[in-house]
Amino acid sequence: MSHEEIHRSHRVGWLRAAVLGANDGIVSTASLIIGVAAASTTHEGVLLAGVAGLVAGAMSMAAGEYVSVSSQSDTENADLEIERKSLEDDVEFEKKELATIYVGRGLEPALAKQVAEQLMEHDALGAHARDEIGITETGSAQPVQAAFYSAGTFTIGAALPLVVAWAVPGSLLMIMVALFSLVFLALLGGVAARAGGASITIGAIRVTFWGALAMALTAGVGQLFGVVA
Repeated sequence: MSHEEIHRSHRVGWLRAAVLGANDGIVSTASLIIGVAAASTTHEGVLLAGVAGLVAGAMSMAAGEYVSVSSQSDTENADLEIERKSLEDDVEFEKKELATIYVGRGLEPALAKQVAEQLMEHDALGAHARDEIGITETGSAQPVQAAFYSAGTFTIGAALPLVVAWAVPGSLLMIMVALFSLVFLALLGGVAARAGGASITIGAIRVTFWGALAMALTAGVGQLFGVVA
């Protein structure tokens, strides 16, 4: 009987960006719509604010993710360059360094030395990047991918409360946007937790709680400024 293990760590990069984008899209747009509506703004004004929030948020997410992950990529490349130069200058020291790492992980010194030598014959820089620096192919920074997933999922997430606001009349707009947004957030949290192999219930509750808090605070601000105005 064959035994196959399904690991999910390779999903971390795109899953984080996708969940962050969708979550921010729902929460920020729903909160914006509710806050503007609470200030007794017209239906057209609420929709305009929602659309503006969608466009601005999507671009902000894309730029933010790209800059952030690019910085991570720059750091990784700098570390790899340092390691490449060290391998050129003193390869024997690098072999001992790698062997010491394997000894620390439980291998006998002789075996650790043999493993280090064989791995370095195959791919010296790759072995040190993985075991000394902690850079792996699946975990390396990918700025364009992160920006694409964040902007795309933000747009999808933001469109959900915006559609509800467009379809629902003014008197029910705030409550319906809030309710549907909480449902969307619960589904998002559950799906993200399922994709990551975590508890669906905890994932749903975690995302829904912070979304509800953001919408409640924004509604309060909108009512406060609506009264003042």
